[in-house]
Amino acid sequence: MIKPLHIALLAVLILLGCQPKASRKTVGKLNVVTTTGMIADVVKNVGKDSVTVTALMGPGVDPHLYKATQGDLARLQQADIIFYNGLHLEGKMGEVFEKLERIKTVIPVARGIEKNLLLDSPVYQGTYDPHIWFDVSLWSQTIVEVTNTLIEARPENRDYFIANAEALRRQFAELHEWVTEQIQTIPPTKRIMITAHDAFSYFGRAYGLEVRGLQGISTLSEFGLKDRVDLINFIVEKQINAVFVETSVSEKNIKAIVEGCEQKGHEVKIGGSLFSDAMGAAGTPEGTYLGMVRANVKTIVEALK
Repeated sequence: MIKPLHIALLAVLILLGCQPKASRKTVGKLNVVTTTGMIADVVKNVGKDSVTVTALMGPGVDPHLYKATQGDLARLQQADIIFYNGLHLEGKMGEVFEKLERIKTVIPVARGIEKNLLLDSPVYQGTYDPHIWFDVSLWSQTIVEVTNTLIEARPENRDYFIANAEALRRQFAELHEWVTEQIQTIPPTKRIMITAHDAFSYFGRAYGLEVRGLQGISTLSEFGLKDRVDLINFIVEKQINAVFVETSVSEKNIKAIVEGCEQKGHEVKIGGSLFSDAMGAAGTPEGTYLGMVRANVKTIVEALK
């Protein structure tokens, strides 16, 4: 369920979808800092030319392990608004956000998502899997949190933000349908994903795949010999023919899984590299949220079919 404020905003979004595009009033740009590129992409699409957005964590960066630099701290102190995930994705930056929220607008984008829609962490009691962007319909809910925050900061651009948010929401809805259709082209017995760490559980739940990762939901999680052996045996038993590496995680451990399967007489290939905790390079299709998701799905479908 979505909170009453969110319902009201979404109702306005629907109405405005049929009206001429709103224009931005000439005011100073908001200086916005985000942790990940996925969050930055939402802010850029809602705020457009009314915001300047800086993502601290670029391509190939693992947010689970990320530590703020002195330059990051300066950017955060200069920001008008700070957006972060809010589900312990950026575990090493928690104290920084706690201190800054006393003097600045610091918003966890997952704040408005109902807890019953979140996946529990299998390791840390009372916490949730932070990889919500892999369910496009769930990630779409963060648009509301971003839009509300920008409206509060620049109420004179309210209609402009809402119109942009509605356009983005439609794009997300279309993407969600496309992903669903593409995954359905994989034979049911082959809808099993093996990845470096357990980042794709929301993806699996939303689109009907079984997902297993060598590491847990955080790359800080340790795994032992038994975990490796169990995963190798699972791959051999299910006759899985492809596993995936991730752009923000070392390939070493997945390559060890491939070698372990070969020793048991089962050939498994690396089906490609997936964007998990970080998007692609700026200026490329994969450097946007829509492009990142499409690239992942194409890689998954081609490898598993």
